[in-house]
Amino acid sequence: MNETTLKNLKHAFAGESQANRKYLAFAVKAEAEGYTNAAKMFRAAAEAETLHAHAHLKAMKGIGSTAANLQEGVDGETEEFTSMYPPMLAEAEAAGEKEAARSFKYAMEAERVHAKLYADLLANLDSKEDMNFYLCTVCGNVQLSVPDKCAICSAGPKAFKAIE
Repeated sequence: MNETTLKNLKHAFAGESQANRKYLAFAVKAEAEGYTNAAKMFRAAAEAETLHAHAHLKAMKGIGSTAANLQEGVDGETEEFTSMYPPMLAEAEAAGEKEAARSFKYAMEAERVHAKLYADLLANLDSKEDMNFYLCTVCGNVQLSVPDKCAICSAGPKAFKAIE
């Protein structure tokens, strides 16, 4: 693929992905403020951005086999908790930015868990065991069962949501 086209696809993928997440957050806010039509439009646009992002990812041949995708998950999550988040956390703490520091810390610790789960799935890819995944809606921790208390943020069991 042409280098410029690949660069453009990567840029478009990042933009569409960020727009999806931003619009979903905007939908939650609109819903909380009682603006149901605005919330619906934000969710519709978020879905459209997902379609665009997936098309860009497919065009740049960014979707491999499940094993390759799991390895990419391990690599990406590992880079985040070892290289990306530690300096961000340190800088936020040094600046006294408590909310940003907490956000970075929670993400960094959750990414460590995600990398391990991806690695475990990759190592046992042919297993037919049915697994359950539970997401802590406070910090992003993922567990195979609902704990009494989240190991990252200390949230209780009600903060965990089953992922289908």
